[in-house]
Amino acid sequence: MKRFLWLFILVFITAAAKPSAADTRIIVRDTLGSAAMNATCTLLGCTVDWGLGDPGGQLFLVILPDALDPALSIAQLLTLPGITAVEIDQVVNVQGATATAPPPALYDNAPMDYYGTTVRHGYVYQPANQIIRTLETQSQFGTAGAGIVAVIDTGVDTTHPVLQPVVVPGYDFVHNTNNADEKGDIDQSTEAVLDGDSGQPCRVNQSTEAVLDQSTEAVLDGNPAYAAFGHGSMTSGVVHLVAPRAKIMPLKAFRADGTGYASDVLRAIYYAAGHSAKVINMSFSFAQPSPELKNAITYATNRGLICVAAAGNDGLQAMVYPAGLKNVMGIASTDNYDVRSTFANYGSSLVWVAAPGEGVVTVYPFGHYAAAWGTSFSTP
Repeated sequence: MKRFLWLFILVFITAAAKPSAADTRIIVRDTLGSAAMNATCTLLGCTVDWGLGDPGGQLFLVILPDALDPALSIAQLLTLPGITAVEIDQVVNVQGATATAPPPALYDNAPMDYYGTTVRHGYVYQPANQIIRTLETQSQFGTAGAGIVAVIDTGVDTTHPVLQPVVVPGYDFVHNTNNADEKGDIDQSTEAVLDGDSGQPCRVNQSTEAVLDQSTEAVLDGNPAYAAFGHGSMTSGVVHLVAPRAKIMPLKAFRADGTGYASDVLRAIYYAAGHSAKVINMSFSFAQPSPELKNAITYATNRGLICVAAAGNDGLQAMVYPAGLKNVMGIASTDNYDVRSTFANYGSSLVWVAAPGEGVVTVYPFGHYAAAWGTSFSTP
């Protein structure tokens, strides 16, 4: 009763709130559950979009319409029984570094067998893979990965010949569908261009050189809508390179432009923890700390999952998340001489280990290959 008395009082305060520019997304933890959260929003004028998949069913994405002042609404919510935390649903980005000249390995297209799949020779025998001694480790210890790696990213080309045998069902949290194939972000006219292959690398975005038809460069490079298209497939390609026996679970939390919401990342983490993943790869970063991100990661690691995340590409002694959390392995980038990349963030409180992240040869959507730059590709 106490909660609903408060609600009737607060609804009159809310009606007089100053309007803001647009709807505001917030993440709310309500220990009284979904019925109470919906009742609150009915009276205050907000909307419960959906639950975020936490095991207790206490976490919700709530939309504040532009008629409500966000700061006042959050303050009001925090006075209510059961509501223990509220945070802004911040925008999150996947971000690459700046590409340089295509590496020689990208031109090495001789076919070879790699754990039952035909791949390019330059993919397996590239400098990055030799620096970390992947083949030597596989031979010496008789292991090539196992279990499920959840890749929270832009999705995956689930039909790529290299990835298709190892992809397991995932989820698209951007569009709320079971199909996490990132090719769905491409319109038909662009798809027709991407199907071509001239055999020569071309720049498709700031951090990627892909072996495509040269006309693709004019379509993709500089187009903000496709600024991160292929990012998830490329990170998954590196996962497969170092752990070819592992399965890959694509969890799409980012659009092709590289943007996503914290709420979708949280949903993906809880999904991975509840669907038998052993590792979560997070090649993205939050600019601001998020208590609910920390809660989700803690839940996953308490269930035995290993969480790895990119340290970021600002070349600063900076703190980004989730890499900066104590139970996450933050990964920085090195060049092919095992020297820290100039673009890689650094600092003992952020970086757990570094791995090659310059000109890493990996797969690219529509059956292609690419070279990529950034801590995103060091992380797997």
